[in-house]
Amino acid sequence: QVQLVESGGGLVRAGGSLRLSCVASGRTFGRHPMGWFRQAPGKEREFIATINWNSNTVYADSVNGRFTISRDNAVSTIYLYMNSLKPEDTAVYYCAADSTPRYGMPPRVSSEYDFWGQGTQVTVSS
Repeated sequence: QVQLVESGGGLVRAGGSLRLSCVASGRTFGRHPMGWFRQAPGKEREFIATINWNSNTVYADSVNGRFTISRDNAVSTIYLYMNSLKPEDTAVYYCAADSTPRYGMPPRVSSEYDFWGQGTQVTVSS
């Protein structure tokens, strides 16, 4: 059974930083894109960042330059380093994994991802 477990969320002041982690178990995703999405109350799930096995990355414009995604296949974990946080970054952050190995740029569409974590809450106060 595949599981993605996020951690690292919490309450932080505007301008602060957080690091989210997502550990995968049940299968390996070494050749598969993995990414982060978020959903704020009353809004649709939004793409944040994704990374492929070859370290190709894609970022949403809203976080480009502030957030950094990375992965460590040795421990089946991806990370999201979030800096210069803003109140509008407040949301539940979800980790996702694609069941299809890809050799180009990783997808940014949520429907391309087959496995999802339960989410971790990030709240940024002003």
